[in-house]
Amino acid sequence: MTIIDGKVISAQVKAELKIEVDKIKEAGGSVPHLAAVLIGDNGASESYVASKIKSCEQIGFKSTLVRRDASATEEEVLEIIDELNKDEDINGFIVQLPLPDHINVDKIIEAIDPKKDVDGFHPINIGRMAKGLPAYVSATPYGVLELMKRYDIETSGKHCVVVGRSQIVGLPMSILMQRNAYPGNCTVTLTHSRTQNLKEITLQADILVVALGRPEFITADMVKLGAVVIDVGLTRVEDASKKRGFALKGDVKFDEVSEKASFITPVPGGVGLMTVASLMYNTLLASKGEIYG
Repeated sequence: MTIIDGKVISAQVKAELKIEVDKIKEAGGSVPHLAAVLIGDNGASESYVASKIKSCEQIGFKSTLVRRDASATEEEVLEIIDELNKDEDINGFIVQLPLPDHINVDKIIEAIDPKKDVDGFHPINIGRMAKGLPAYVSATPYGVLELMKRYDIETSGKHCVVVGRSQIVGLPMSILMQRNAYPGNCTVTLTHSRTQNLKEITLQADILVVALGRPEFITADMVKLGAVVIDVGLTRVEDASKKRGFALKGDVKFDEVSEKASFITPVPGGVGLMTVASLMYNTLLASKGEIYG
């Protein structure tokens, strides 16, 4: 069993990006600029945005943080997005999810200029990805692909089972794994919370990607011996033995499943770190005009 180390791979990706940014600076080019919009005071969102800003500093990007409290109206957020769309100095930006309940998430995402949608959530980017056209690939699925690539995990002809159908992870993951590319060329089964014979299906998986949002949902009896297991889940679970009062758990019961897997991602230290690295990669692409010109 090999543990897929997201910390090591994300550091490699960021180091490679820094080399490119240094070259841009030496040539007198425009430094990539990423903006983040944070609405409210969700603890997890605060941490995610802080890690993204820190990564910008490490790589040499410029970064801008736009904050509003949870009472911000949908109209106010749309105005912020309009300003960022028009700001020629900003190459890409994200609106950190989740948003307060009174704000329509789809409306916010669709207001983002697809050319600056470095999260890859806009329907145009998702559609272009599905057609195999140049697009910003959602950061988490792209991070998973990069982990597979750097660990030389064989995917062609394999049965990939994706558990979870979210538009951010599960759906794009299923599309990417069946494309005629590497990683890809899999036979893909997309399952979700309403799948009745889930265990029967996951036991067939050569590659199992889990993004359901249910802590330790996948147990050893649901995994085939030798399977590649990618755990995208990340949930805070109360734990009085921890100094901060909680533990971070994935969707896979790691101690059990690691005994059967050939490769497995830990939580934390796996996919989550790659999500940030992939966002940085998309921002560099945006600054160079490599997707939309």
